[in-house]
Order: sequence, then C-alpha cells, then structure tokens
Amino acid sequence: MRICVVDGQGGGIGAAVIKRLKEVYQEEHEIIALGTNAIATAQMLKARANRGATGENAIVQTVATADIVIGPIAIILPNAMMGELTPRMAEAIAAAKALKLLLPLTQERIEIVGLKPEPLPHLVEHIVSIRLKEIMQDV
Repeated sequence: MRICVVDGQGGGIGAAVIKRLKEVYQEEHEIIALGTNAIATAQMLKARANRGATGENAIVQTVATADIVIGPIAIILPNAMMGELTPRMAEAIAAAKALKLLLPLTQERIEIVGLKPEPLPHLVEHIVSIRLKEIMQDV
C-alpha cells in the first residue's frame, strides 16, 4: 500500500504518525511524506518516511496515486495552517480516490460536534493500530 502522510507548519503531527507507522508496519508499506513546507517534510523524513516531497504540485500529483492519505483534518480545508494549505491542495486531497484518515485536530475555528477530544498519541495509536489493521484485513 502507498500511504501519504500530509502535514504542514512544523510537521510534528505527520512525524508522529510516520514514526508509529514504521514501528508497527516497518517496511511493509510505502510511506510518503508530503509537506506544505520544507520543514514539515524534513521532520517527516526524519521519522523515516520512505520518500518525501514539498509544496502544492507535489501534494496534488502524489495524493492522486495514494491508497490512503493520513493527516489532520486541516488538510481538506482551503487556506488552513495559516495559509500554507492552498485551495488546490485541499481540493486534490478531498477528491483523491484514496481513503482519507483524518485526525480531528485543527487550529482553525472548526469544531467537530460529537467527538471527544483526545491527545495526539491516542489518535495516532487508533489510526495505526486499530483502523489501519481493519483496513488491511479487508484488502
């Protein structure tokens, strides 16, 4: 499977996801780091992503080839992450055929009603060790 992890700003969320993916699945799947900026991409590459790319065109082109896209919910919100997430990026991610596993974390003025706030490590663990395992069994 090709799993794209998208993040921006400092890349901390994406790095946490990639680190856990590598711990659980090692080299079983291709993990691609897609950063809205070079710092985010670098942090995700340090977390051992197989490959990485930065910027609008890299994100638009690569998510179209993904089986799964993981990132904070802001990756489908135009102009999120203090403007780093362009409308073209948000549209490409939302329209990609890939399954999107979105973490309910955002600095934007959006509240997802009905969700219980959880710390990032708990959310990452749920995506990697529970949800992805369910998806892999169905394939």
